[in-house]
Amino acid sequence: MTTEVQTLTVGAGDDLITYDVRGDLSSGMPLFLFGAPMEASYFATLAELVADRPVVTYDPRGAARNPSGTNEIPPEQHAEDLHRVIEALGVGPVDCMGTSGGAVNLLALAAAHPGDIDRAVAHEAPTAAYLPDKDVVLDVLRDMKQTYQTQGNGPAMAKFIALVMHDGLLTPEYLQQPAPDPAMFGMSTEDDGDRSSPLMRNMPACNEYEVDVEALRAFGDRLVHAHGAESGQQLACRGGKSVAALLGVESVEFPSNHAGFLPPQHGQPGDPEGWAKKLRDVLD
Repeated sequence: MTTEVQTLTVGAGDDLITYDVRGDLSSGMPLFLFGAPMEASYFATLAELVADRPVVTYDPRGAARNPSGTNEIPPEQHAEDLHRVIEALGVGPVDCMGTSGGAVNLLALAAAHPGDIDRAVAHEAPTAAYLPDKDVVLDVLRDMKQTYQTQGNGPAMAKFIALVMHDGLLTPEYLQQPAPDPAMFGMSTEDDGDRSSPLMRNMPACNEYEVDVEALRAFGDRLVHAHGAESGQQLACRGGKSVAALLGVESVEFPSNHAGFLPPQHGQPGDPEGWAKKLRDVLD
């Protein structure tokens, strides 16, 4: 049986954030599931699989049901948006699971508003700040952003997909390769003039983010760093593990890949049932 979803908002104008609540917030510790720029709809399957407690999802700033824009969105801004949603729930601290860019934003939230969080899972935070190939990674991201500004979404997204699929360290030769053809990924080379992509607005600030080590260590085992069993040496997996290593803890293995919480129809096989079980085990 599908849980009834209540859609709410906090803020107004450019600061309006849309979020959804499944279940009765007074029935147990709420679990806030989020990504960036992945919107609430990406977490619908996982939310139903952990429906033994109230579940909150949201659309990050600039995505889906929220106003769009062109300004860059740093993790600190996303953290304030997350804080406003948690504050609006009115139930005190909540459990959180942030994945990908959402994991970076979760780490920023933990530093800025530790009282918002009871337990948390940061899954594959794609920060390059502590990687041995940091400079190359950031050069690649800046090149991608420049491509977006000058050529539009298709050519930039082709570079993004190639980057996130790359397994292993990046060398300076990476940027000397021919640019990937957007048609390989079913995208157009035509520039429609739009520059409001929430993904591109998040970069490179998301990947440059440096964590507050002292603040995160204060969480102890209430903050879990996680990676996908099939993620290999992809950038997001390496980034998340690098933060765990910085804090002197082990990253916990979750089933499947970077998007393993998604059902197969989202373009690659996932294991949402296994993901939900692992998430419960970690949070309980």
